[in-house]
Amino acid sequence: MHGLLALDVTDATRLLGAHDPPQSLTAFVVAAVGRAVASHPDVHAYRDWRGRLVIHRHVDVSTIVEITTPQGPFPLVHTLHDADIRDVEDLSAELRRVKATPFPREARGYQRLLPVVTRVPGAVRALYALLSRSVRLRQRSGTVTVTSVGMFADGGGFAIAPLSLMSLQVVVGGITEQPHLDSDSVGVRKLLDLTVSVDHNVVDGGPATRFGAELRHQIETAEVLSDHTSRSKARARPLKSH
Repeated sequence: MHGLLALDVTDATRLLGAHDPPQSLTAFVVAAVGRAVASHPDVHAYRDWRGRLVIHRHVDVSTIVEITTPQGPFPLVHTLHDADIRDVEDLSAELRRVKATPFPREARGYQRLLPVVTRVPGAVRALYALLSRSVRLRQRSGTVTVTSVGMFADGGGFAIAPLSLMSLQVVVGGITEQPHLDSDSVGVRKLLDLTVSVDHNVVDGGPATRFGAELRHQIETAEVLSDHTSRSKARARPLKSH
């Protein structure tokens, strides 16, 4: 199932820009997604190799960070752990650290593995099958995907990408300014385009709809930018099954 959402981020972009240094829009979306998922954990459940439904207790968000390598820009897959209880400043700092690292250890592994895997017929499917059977690998690779297409072009837009491993994927589009009627007056508001995709083999329509409503609330109210919940340290993230 795919949902196309246009969300008002006027207040959020103002608060992000007022911070020194400015906080990351990606980190803001990750934090909002994390809290919305924590409120409706069914949306990032998955089925193990025996067909049993497994629900994660914490929200780990897999995202893309473009880093600089001797071979040129490289899209590094990075997992932001415990995104449901970390603040935007903390997540922004982690993304900056990853981007500033000349050649992270994770990137070296991807660089060696991906050219081989993508040239062997059926290897990518086998890799996903391996990941789907391992709880530990799923925890390392994240429970939700947040990716962005806004970096490739100006203006708004939606992107429908196929689900790979996670049952929930959020694609961040661009921001556009549009007229908005409020109390009989017309003003200009900033709208962010999001595509929310869920695996209907795992997630029912009801939880998906409630998640979408909560995500809209989190982003449009920008509550997470004033959320001072304590930052977490790395810890084990056990799972509970149903």
